[in-house]
Amino acid sequence: MMNMFKLLKTIYCGILILTIILAMGCSIKQNPGKISNTSIVLQGPAWASVWQQKSGEYKALCFQAYNLARTRLDALLQKKYTQPLAIVTDIDETVLDNSPYQVHQALNNEEYSDASWMEWTARIDCDTIPGALSFLRYAKSRGVDIFYITNRLEAEREATLKDLERWGFPDATDSHLTMKTTTSGKEPRRAKVAITHEILLLLGDNLSDFSEIYDKKTIDKRNDLVIDNSTTFGNRFIVLPNAMYGDWDGAIYKYQYDLPAKEKERIIVESLKRY
Repeated sequence: MMNMFKLLKTIYCGILILTIILAMGCSIKQNPGKISNTSIVLQGPAWASVWQQKSGEYKALCFQAYNLARTRLDALLQKKYTQPLAIVTDIDETVLDNSPYQVHQALNNEEYSDASWMEWTARIDCDTIPGALSFLRYAKSRGVDIFYITNRLEAEREATLKDLERWGFPDATDSHLTMKTTTSGKEPRRAKVAITHEILLLLGDNLSDFSEIYDKKTIDKRNDLVIDNSTTFGNRFIVLPNAMYGDWDGAIYKYQYDLPAKEKERIIVESLKRY
């Protein structure tokens, strides 16, 4: 009788556990906002966003970059120039923080898309990158014009200006904001600024924010060029940290952004050093 009782108890516990597991499975299917796998491509940006939003180290790196920018600006302003002075800066992850977008996409198991990105920028809800606002205000107070060159689309111009204006960024005007048109390469837009101004510093989180020599290069070539031009960083080029996205990851799978997430992940994993 006792053995029969133990057997029934075991069967009951097994059924209960199975029911819980099935219920959890149904819950995951009914709630696509929950992470249901551990894809580097789909969920990786969320982990990078944790670092960007929560770590003191990220903030320290940003302050370090902008403190260095101020030191360099003060030194450059000791020279004589024949043109008005300018700083050229990227926007996303250089002066405005878009990590909430990356979290939103990751929790919905989705990659970047123009539609979802424009839905985010239309919210006009970006935070600022640590140190960016105070530095650009300081530069403006020293008589330096600020030009924003971004790969946001023309349709995002109004929302972008509103986001910059609400924080009080200097020169947040149409004439100082250049959006992406036919190409993501920024060299023609930088060259246009250089016609009327002496560009003292360039700020960005992506190598292509600084020079066309980095545009769409292979991962090895990008790294070789950084080494070859190492003295420009911290001198004329000020780099902000961004572990969430950028040409650094696109270069790994040869900028084939239309590849399925699983294929991108395979290529990324195969490229990594391991033991």
